Amino acid sequence: MKRRTFLLAGLGTGGALFLGWALLPPRQRLIGRTPPDTAGNAVALNGWLTIAPDDTVTVVVPKAEMGQGVHTALAMLMAEELGCEWTRVRVEHSPIDKIYGNVSVLVEGLPISPDADGTLERGIRWIMAKTARELGIMLTGGSSSVRDCWMPMREAGASARASLIAAAAATWGVAVSTCRVEQGVVVGADGRRLRFGELAALAVMHRPAEITLKAAANFTVIGTPMRRLDSAAKSNGTATYAIDVSLPNMLSAAVVMSPFGVTTAPVVSDAQLQQTRAMPGVRAVITLPGSKYGDPPALAVVAESWWQARNAANVLAKTAAKTVATANTSAVSTVTVLQDIRNAVRNDDGMPMRFYGGAKKTLNASTRSVDATYEVPFLAHAPMEPMNATVRVSNEGAELWVGTQAPGYARAAMAHVLELDEDRVTVHRHMLGGGFGRRLDVDYIAQAAAIAKAAPGFPVQVIWSREDDLRHDFYRPATVSRLRAALDAGGRVTAFVAHSAGQPPFKAYSNRVGFLLTQRGPDRTTSEGTWDQPYAFPALHTSHTETESAIPVGSWRSVGHSHQAFFVESFIDELAATAKQDPAAYRAAMLQSHPRALRVLQLAAAKSGWGTSLEPTADGRPRARGIALHAAFGSIVAEVAEVSVAADGRIRVHRVVAAVDCGLPVNPNIIAQQIEGGIIDGLSAALYGELAVSDGTPRQSNFHDYRLLRIDECPVIETHIVPSLDPPSGIGEPGLPPIAPAVANALFTLTGTRLRSLPLRMPSEATS
Repeated sequence: MKRRTFLLAGLGTGGALFLGWALLPPRQRLIGRTPPDTAGNAVALNGWLTIAPDDTVTVVVPKAEMGQGVHTALAMLMAEELGCEWTRVRVEHSPIDKIYGNVSVLVEGLPISPDADGTLERGIRWIMAKTARELGIMLTGGSSSVRDCWMPMREAGASARASLIAAAAATWGVAVSTCRVEQGVVVGADGRRLRFGELAALAVMHRPAEITLKAAANFTVIGTPMRRLDSAAKSNGTATYAIDVSLPNMLSAAVVMSPFGVTTAPVVSDAQLQQTRAMPGVRAVITLPGSKYGDPPALAVVAESWWQARNAANVLAKTAAKTVATANTSAVSTVTVLQDIRNAVRNDDGMPMRFYGGAKKTLNASTRSVDATYEVPFLAHAPMEPMNATVRVSNEGAELWVGTQAPGYARAAMAHVLELDEDRVTVHRHMLGGGFGRRLDVDYIAQAAAIAKAAPGFPVQVIWSREDDLRHDFYRPATVSRLRAALDAGGRVTAFVAHSAGQPPFKAYSNRVGFLLTQRGPDRTTSEGTWDQPYAFPALHTSHTETESAIPVGSWRSVGHSHQAFFVESFIDELAATAKQDPAAYRAAMLQSHPRALRVLQLAAAKSGWGTSLEPTADGRPRARGIALHAAFGSIVAEVAEVSVAADGRIRVHRVVAAVDCGLPVNPNIIAQQIEGGIIDGLSAALYGELAVSDGTPRQSNFHDYRLLRIDECPVIETHIVPSLDPPSGIGEPGLPPIAPAVANALFTLTGTRLRSLPLRMPSEATS
């Protein structure tokens, strides 16, 4: 056979196989290979819930609870369709199984405009959804939890309801159509009643061929402000985080890690090692080479208590040979990294992400244009609970106690380090004391496994200090963006061009954990927030240049949106100022073809009193408003910030009014909480957030020099939710992106000074 004929035949066979696979029904997500825990005589009606004889309904949740309220929201979806009594609902973490794989985060992560809905785009989304089901990768991130589980949770609840009704009908010898569910009880036409707990064992024998979901008009749980299931435990201290784990004979470990770019563990003398091993409680000092998961080379001290381990590690850190770091890290600094990024913006056209209308040609021919460059620094995640994991290695396998956003990758890292099959690794999942994308990574887990491997039979708990946590993070990448726009005589945009540069966070993450789909090609997360916004520009060209540095990066809350919103929305305000038009009205004119976004903008403006005068502060300082709108993770948020500047230049945000359209609001209380949390997080970054690196080491070490917003600095926050019957969209992250530009825009109105870099700092002459 000729080579050309062979290749064509092979291509034809492969194409036929692919087409056949694409046309097959997608993998079901109702029943997995690993059943949920049914301790205490509970019965699993499917992979998403169990029912105990006492009528307790345990909702099996695959998503990590890290303060976002997702365990309550997902339980509400289940309870709505099942028809159980809410006071009987409990939540437990799911096992690791493909049915819990996150489909939504991969589909929404495609570099396709949210408004693109042609045959090609629908086909690509369909193929990615099928692929995601086959991969079954469990992730909590991308504000995708409710979106991803919106149908599976409801279908699981409806399926269980149908099984319970069928079991009751069979018991009574009546037609299924004559029975109904009321608050955890199946009721017959003649008034007979059977509790869910009485029927569960029989119900598993009556799996329905078809299920019917409730119409939104009949919802009684979804859409109500239900109290969070985890509030009481978090308030009274009984909630268990991974850092709270305490096991018999448990040892503790602390680490001394090498700076960026160093490929060897910190060097200390033999005499110092002997002295450290002789310190109270110390059992061992272990040299760690680091791993492909991003944990750097390190020295680990294993002791009887964490305090003993930390004290000994501190001694080693003070005496470690500084010469190891000098040669390799002297050039690793944010000064040089940022300069490289600025050069990339000036000298490289980058990878086009979305373009139409000949924007560059229009811009070059325009006689009226605006050109501005913005930048943001590296940011640390800084969760309240620092990185920690507990590992026990035995002849039977290994166990891991951890808070993680990626349990499958956590298990894989354990198996790799310990050279075990994955089915010999058991993962015990806990609530997270903050994640923000940091606990998608598994470096701290791989490190804990390597340490525990040296102490078989003993559970070893590894806890990073706050300093470890800040100085060995996977940071939000520093990014620079140049934005240009052409305006007509009326100030309307005729062409919009945005080119940014910075490290690709999700591609870096994919390389660490081995996720093949996103290790190559453009990283959408670098430039999301530019090309996917609802403004109607006649011509658009957005691009990004991916840069490299020794500073490790990863996904930070709202990822690319966290900085691209600052760039775009500040620049939109610049355009409004150039056109001498009101910033809200200027935006509204570009949103006429996007009524959903327009409603959000108008609601925020109306509720904030936009256009009315503001009273000065108590000490007589003037105040001003700024507005910003941003679409992210399927939701649209507009925020109006009321701002003043003190005589010493300190920026004070007094009030923030937010409007949000996140689809059907599952729990309005949780939505308001997440908008508030996003605004506070975003204000911390806008006013203080900056991670500066010198000689391979971050200068910031703890909350005294890596500032977060203090309680007395928190503004009054009002959240207004746009009613909707669309499927729910993201809420954990969309509240963050608009706040920095809203504050920056208010400062421009107040002072006439346009701040184009974060954190926002007023020049002294602007505050006099």
